Amino acid sequence: MGAAVWDRERFNNITEVVSRGAAGFLGIFTLLNVAAEYLIEGFDANRWWIDFRPMPNAVSVPVLAVFSVLLLAYAILPRMSGTRRRITVFLCFVMLLVVIANIWQFYYLVINKRIEAGCYIPFSSFVAIGMAVVLLGLHNKNADTQNAWCILGTVVTVLVCSALFTVGQMVCFGSTDYRRHADAAVVFGARAYADGSCSQALSDRVVTACKLYKANLCDVLIFSGGPGDGDVHETEAMKRLAVQLGVKEDHILLDRNGLNTRMTVANTVKMSQAYGYDEIMAVSHFYHLPRIKMSFQRAGFDVYTVPARHTHGLRDMPFYMAREMAAMLYYYIEPLGELVRGKEKGPADATTGPWVNETNGG
Repeated sequence: MGAAVWDRERFNNITEVVSRGAAGFLGIFTLLNVAAEYLIEGFDANRWWIDFRPMPNAVSVPVLAVFSVLLLAYAILPRMSGTRRRITVFLCFVMLLVVIANIWQFYYLVINKRIEAGCYIPFSSFVAIGMAVVLLGLHNKNADTQNAWCILGTVVTVLVCSALFTVGQMVCFGSTDYRRHADAAVVFGARAYADGSCSQALSDRVVTACKLYKANLCDVLIFSGGPGDGDVHETEAMKRLAVQLGVKEDHILLDRNGLNTRMTVANTVKMSQAYGYDEIMAVSHFYHLPRIKMSFQRAGFDVYTVPARHTHGLRDMPFYMAREMAAMLYYYIEPLGELVRGKEKGPADATTGPWVNETNGG
């Protein structure tokens, strides 16, 4: 009997530690977005984990603010009054219902062929599990989680949730194909070899974009990249391959200064404004697309993301995903650093050079 009671207590303690860690992550992430939305245009990223549409921001933002504060209070001070516990449980339950509605919306879009899912388990499903874990921890009123080991476990859980959130976005959102008719498709560069040929990653992206073009889903392809290993620029290698695949030269725009994701986004936005493009598809590998989507959103421009189809698995995929986790974190917090330093720089300021339509001799 004593061992059974001890095991139950240990289970309750572990459950609450994980619950507080999940609550801490969601609380920090949500509160950061709610606060920064008023300070930095385009910063909000709460829609990455919960979508309140069509509810107006005037309603959803205050609810998210209160929710985030209550979650942080639970993560830091788990011993709470009955009133605070009931309010926290109620809001968590409301959020869980919204997330379940998001799951239903995902499958509705898949069934009606509005999107093509690369992963048939939507990211919202993992959010729902996280919310259920938080609710389970709130139910444990007598757990003893105030010692140093439990506090450390809570912090570790926050870090693990941060990593899993990033990976989940890559696997779930990044692999989902949102293709539809658009004015143009922008293809993000990758390595071009010294002989002027495209690497596998670059070839996969170009081939995917050319299929969009041939399916009449776009009239223009925008190739963006930087210098290649040799004398042939990445964008020139992309153009050569596209022409070989049947794309007309006068339907290709080159951005020779797409040295990184931010610059490609900035240049694409300027090109879209110059040519009157209202809708853009973005083509890259699945692990890259969440950061692309976030960058375009901050530039005030929404895009439809299309994952490049692999001819075969990329050998260094684990490395690419690990590198992308660090890049997403940097892109996410960079606007806050600019704000702290007192200089707010919009994404459109990142561009450093011209973009050209080769057939016009620009």
